[in-house]
Amino acid sequence: MTQNERLLAGVYENFRHNPQAQFDVDELERNLSRDQRFEFSELVKALTFLEHEKKIITDGKGKYQLNQENIVVEGVFKANDKGFGFVKLDDEQAEDVFIDKHNTQFAIDGDRVQVKIVAGANPWNGKGPEGKVEKIVERGVETLVGEFHPYSDETAQKSGFIGYVTSENRKLKKYKINIADTGVKPQMGDMIQISIKKYPDEDNPEEMQAVALQTIGNKNDPGVDIMSIVVDNDIRTEWPKEAMDQANSIPDHVTPEDKKGRVDITDQPAVTIDGDDSKDFDDAVVVEKLPNGNYKLGVHIADVSHYVKEGTPLDKEAFARGNSTYLVDRVIPMLPFRLSNGICSLNEGVERLVLSCDMEITPEGKRVGYKIYPSVMKSHGRLTYNKVNQTLDPNRDDPEEEKYHKLKPMLEDMAELHNILYKNRHKRGAIDFEEPEAKIIVDDKGKPTDIVLHERGTAEKMIESFMLMANETVAEDYYKKNLPFLYRVHETPDQEKMQSFFEFVSAFGLNVKADPSDVKPKDLQKIVSKTEGTPEEAVVQMMMLRSLKQAHYSPDPLGHFGLAAEYYTHFTSPIRRYSDLMVHRMIHQYADQGHGKEVQAHFKSKLPEVAEQTSTQERRSIDTERSVNDLKMTEFMADKVGQTFDAIVSSVISFGMFIQLPNTVEGLIHISNLNDDYYNFDEKSLTLTGRNSHKQFKIGMPIKVKLIRADVEQHQIDFEIYDPDAPKKAQSRGNRGKRSFNKKRRSNNRFSNNRNNGFTIRKRTNAAARAKRK
Repeated sequence: MTQNERLLAGVYENFRHNPQAQFDVDELERNLSRDQRFEFSELVKALTFLEHEKKIITDGKGKYQLNQENIVVEGVFKANDKGFGFVKLDDEQAEDVFIDKHNTQFAIDGDRVQVKIVAGANPWNGKGPEGKVEKIVERGVETLVGEFHPYSDETAQKSGFIGYVTSENRKLKKYKINIADTGVKPQMGDMIQISIKKYPDEDNPEEMQAVALQTIGNKNDPGVDIMSIVVDNDIRTEWPKEAMDQANSIPDHVTPEDKKGRVDITDQPAVTIDGDDSKDFDDAVVVEKLPNGNYKLGVHIADVSHYVKEGTPLDKEAFARGNSTYLVDRVIPMLPFRLSNGICSLNEGVERLVLSCDMEITPEGKRVGYKIYPSVMKSHGRLTYNKVNQTLDPNRDDPEEEKYHKLKPMLEDMAELHNILYKNRHKRGAIDFEEPEAKIIVDDKGKPTDIVLHERGTAEKMIESFMLMANETVAEDYYKKNLPFLYRVHETPDQEKMQSFFEFVSAFGLNVKADPSDVKPKDLQKIVSKTEGTPEEAVVQMMMLRSLKQAHYSPDPLGHFGLAAEYYTHFTSPIRRYSDLMVHRMIHQYADQGHGKEVQAHFKSKLPEVAEQTSTQERRSIDTERSVNDLKMTEFMADKVGQTFDAIVSSVISFGMFIQLPNTVEGLIHISNLNDDYYNFDEKSLTLTGRNSHKQFKIGMPIKVKLIRADVEQHQIDFEIYDPDAPKKAQSRGNRGKRSFNKKRRSNNRFSNNRNNGFTIRKRTNAAARAKRK
């Protein structure tokens, strides 16, 4: 290879390994001169040659970037209901690839596809890469749920299909899915789950073929709407016979055999503290002030692993479910109710098997000792958050029940210890977003009647503190023993996202001195603290959340960025999370079998699959919970069309803005409903600004809105800005001008009809699960 060829290869490698980056000649000279010597003129010749060969592109002002044209990439196709779509590439840093409706090769939403780039990204005019689907690698949708529409006998006989289904997913709604006469025979109006056997093709671009798998129920029957979402998200609801037989064979009480090798702590005044309507109690706590001034914190967790042994039918089903799913009117449990509400639940006054974590903590919040061991306990009180908060409030009378009077001194010690632990977490940099919990109230027919906001009190916060402390203690113990283990991790944010976030908050006058390539939790905590109580608080928190990575499970101790914790696991909820059950199983087996190579090799081989499955199922449950909440919130608003509300802007996107009402209901103000001006979207500041009026909409600002649409079937809520003078203005403006104006706006914004490009902060609706999900 000649000198010139080596330089040419080096230059092109520089672009290939930095496909999104832009370089000028000086930057390239610095990068390449580390490895080889060359004349500056030779570098210019190399760039000219690569540009001529269309390997790189230039802005004509000295900046160069890789030309991605003709490169084949792979990713997931995200359809738009207008026919076009985008492919989200595996490389998180890469831009989404736009796919014209004529280049989709009939891919449907969620398909994994191979894409050939037909036009590379042009960073100098803001256009992303465009591509053509070359191959559908894997189907993203194999089953779905929809309403059954029967064909007439004559049509059925001619076609061989008994009817058709259309999906409620707006991205799939255009497809007619013909149902073959070989599966379940549903009735008109039934919601059914189907298995797709034939996908759209050139001959039938808007049709598919499927077989009916099961009938969920008539669409008008109570609860069928929620169960349709559950089934559509592949949440398991039926129990295999073998699993139920195993559950029914487990005694409903602790036997003398069960107690062998366990510490008896039934005399400790341990209590459970949960929500008013909780049924499964998997954690109990007890606090004692020691003579040396320290606190002894006992966290006792239901020992589910004693009853659910590895490889048994119950274990396989719990693994498949991954976790319990909490919906507005029901719980879909990870374990049968005989276990979750019975022998594994720490019910008041009965003996239960637990794994205990006792910790000694100084008044400064430092843990100076701990012990993890199996035990037998007896709950001395089933307490509720509301009544514990009432007991701790000096301005309110204690609850009437005697147990609250008796336990009040310990509860006050718990509150003291929580304050110590909270201050300690805050000192090290833990990021905490305080937001109200929204609970949707439904009647016995599943109809939403109210949305109630609940601010977390001391009781909720102190249980969170105790669970966090136990989780950190267990994780650190097994990390220091250098044993294979399952961790809950939250990785450090990407440099590029942090850089963008710091640039964003600097627009509010916040001077951020942190290094985006080495950001620390405390850096972000300082930003949260500076904006607390200001109009900018909501927008800064939203953008920060957007910049952080998603927490998940891993065999690697990657730390928990949000909690500023070096070691963290999930130990405290084995009734509702398989991750915690796995952690308990490892604790037992390491204690019983030692730390030998065989037991370590066993868990080392199991953990990657467990981490992936539990992370996947957690996201599936969250998606299901959100879909059900969206449905019920839309249903709650359905009879309020035409009413006006106070709101705040919760998110601004290219095609409009999402707004949030005080009850946490969110909806869209589409850009086509901003009729008083032409609005430009600024991606960096997340604002919409009127071209003529200079009126600006930004996150966090209060506005008055009018509800114009609540589509229960599509779970969509639409608003417009409320202006009492709007009818007069519209009349004077004239309809012709309005139609022309809106047409121009739509033609200038190809994203204008894509609702799902927006980012919104979702409110959690299960207060009891808050600490147990971190």
